[in-house]
Amino acid sequence: MFLVRWISRWPLGLLHRLGGPLGWLVWALSPTYRRRLAANARRAGVGAAARRQSVAEAGRMVTELPWLWLRPHEEPLGERIQWQNAGLLDAAVAARRPIVLLTPHMGSFEVAARAYVERHGATQPLTVLYRPSRNAWLRQLQETARARPMLATAPANLAGVRLMLRALRRGETIGLLPDQVPPDGQGVWAPFFGTPAYTMTLAARMLQQTGATAIVLRCERLRNGRGWCVDVSPLAAPLPAGSDEAAQIEAATVINRTMEATILADPGQYLWGYNRYKPPRPQAAEPAAAEAASS
Repeated sequence: MFLVRWISRWPLGLLHRLGGPLGWLVWALSPTYRRRLAANARRAGVGAAARRQSVAEAGRMVTELPWLWLRPHEEPLGERIQWQNAGLLDAAVAARRPIVLLTPHMGSFEVAARAYVERHGATQPLTVLYRPSRNAWLRQLQETARARPMLATAPANLAGVRLMLRALRRGETIGLLPDQVPPDGQGVWAPFFGTPAYTMTLAARMLQQTGATAIVLRCERLRNGRGWCVDVSPLAAPLPAGSDEAAQIEAATVINRTMEATILADPGQYLWGYNRYKPPRPQAAEPAAAEAASS
């Protein structure tokens, strides 16, 4: 913890410069990671230059985390955040609509939440879903660092789903990573870059049952520690009505297609080494989160 606190005080530009070599070190030491990154990128038709960039960006994501997590609450990101197409988000907040923010594993999805809170948290607070680390000290750090004014966290379990549902029903905002592989029973198989991938149904259920507005955020890391750019966009198509399996698969396909377009807008910042096509892990003993979303 002392080391993490010490690193958190380093300049962001220095951390990003160190992150690039760290990403390549991990790539060099892990044959499994190398094969998975190359295979996932090829599925999406991503070229060698973007693949190389993604290796370095993954390292930068790691080295910037102490800076982000331990940054004092009274020091906002401010001018380090640039916005593109923010009118779509501003209009949804102005209309007092509940919002579901969807962000893929690219750039700095941690910053996307902070950027939203600095822009609209005072009017419409945010609750984000996260998967707690198995490591006790890291889990405590995550929970402490991510809990900020107007930014609440919800664990990826039944209790967390209920927290998010209550937030939407209060007219607030929630955040999800829809390209995260859910536990068995909480998703459907839907195409992702042409290959079936187990895809969460939670995002679509939340949208359909609460009438929330879907907003996609793409948070790109800028060069030389200058900060980040957050781009705002809608879903690729409206979600279908209905809750049967066919409708769930169609809804998951729409969300996956949206994530594909978002990722290909800057493929060098996507975490191509993420094991997106793995089989789902067995469900916990508690009822499925997807069932909670229908109650």
